[in-house]
Amino acid sequence: MLSMSAKEREAFLAGLHVGVISIVEPGRGPLTVPIWYAYEPGGDLRVVTDRDSRKGRLLSVGSRLSLCAQSEAPPYRYVSVEGPVVSMEAAERERDLRPLARRYLGQELGDQYVAATGDQAAASVLVRIRPERWLTVDYSKQYGS
Repeated sequence: MLSMSAKEREAFLAGLHVGVISIVEPGRGPLTVPIWYAYEPGGDLRVVTDRDSRKGRLLSVGSRLSLCAQSEAPPYRYVSVEGPVVSMEAAERERDLRPLARRYLGQELGDQYVAATGDQAAASVLVRIRPERWLTVDYSKQYGS
């Protein structure tokens, strides 16, 4: 069986991957875009986005979305989660934006990113998503890796 255990899937999702989210958009196909995210096993997914962006306008408390994170090298693995937005609040530069930028870019480049996008931080929201449904595949299990 190629699916991951609950512990495996949560550890994988907590790892460093660019996520791809899909959000329902009335009258169109779902908006599907890459995004930085943070996750700790047992907790909510956290993303930061501009409240006036297409993503930000489509998200609201109670709306549902999907996020997929995958490995980029074989043997491929992925985790897809679906769940509701459980909260949205103004993002804080030090609590939300800087840790996320450092997670993806490292300390030096992350700090440069935060400095360069400082004006945008005021328009950002922290979105929390509660994972409810999981779909996972770990192809390394097929090959005994």
